[in-house]
Amino acid sequence: MTEGRLIVCATPIGNLGDVTQRVLDALSSADTIAAEDTRVSRKLLARFDIHTRLEAYHEHNTAQRTPVLVDRIASGERIALVSDAGTPGISDPGEFLVSACLDAGLAVEVLPGPSAIITALVASGLPTHAFYFGGFLPRKAGERTRVLESLATLDATLIFYESPKRTAATLAAIAQVLPERQAAMARELTKLYEEIVRDEVSSLAARLAARELKGEVVLLIGPPTGEKPAPDPGEIRARVAELVDAGSSRSSAVKQVAGETGLGRNTVYDIAHGG
Repeated sequence: MTEGRLIVCATPIGNLGDVTQRVLDALSSADTIAAEDTRVSRKLLARFDIHTRLEAYHEHNTAQRTPVLVDRIASGERIALVSDAGTPGISDPGEFLVSACLDAGLAVEVLPGPSAIITALVASGLPTHAFYFGGFLPRKAGERTRVLESLATLDATLIFYESPKRTAATLAAIAQVLPERQAAMARELTKLYEEIVRDEVSSLAARLAARELKGEVVLLIGPPTGEKPAPDPGEIRARVAELVDAGSSRSSAVKQVAGETGLGRNTVYDIAHGG
């Protein structure tokens, strides 16, 4: 009996010419291709005259399909896993199938290839000594702020995926928590209208606010550029009190002082309340 295995296949993020020969061979020889979106994957297969059967495997059917695919691999099938673009398992449901196969003691083979994360990082010109990939930031402002504050001191370039419609607003929100950072926006990578724009984060947000963006977007935020002297707690309390006396609510005053000092809102709040 043929040894069953899961073959994780990285597919192009835009330009179909970026697919590797190993991936094409795997897709051709597999018993089945499990695809995040069969309509997207069918275009790649048609381009290279591959006729392997496609089955849907996406975030809405992982609970039902994962055990079925694991059983079939255990019985000897070779199943190729593809996402809409890039490497399966990165911000898509492929991670669940990989984990389930490993838990079952089944062979998992990963074929490397295109990655929007690495392509955007190198193209941005931001530091590459270390980087942190955070997927999509939370949509709720409070949750997003807490995530960004937790990353404020990390000596690494921060990388996030984002919807083109929310890109400018997300950059503006990042600027509130991580002011004066260098940032970049990369979209349509490897495609005809590929674009990489780099600027200070608030300036980049302003530049993009008036534009209607299209395509997949990657946001990159550079690491802290140096140590700033710690603000005096007494000055912070005085500044918050000054804004409150001028008519601001306490929460608005804390937000403004956080933007002025580069501290997280929670930190300013604690100092303003004697913490």
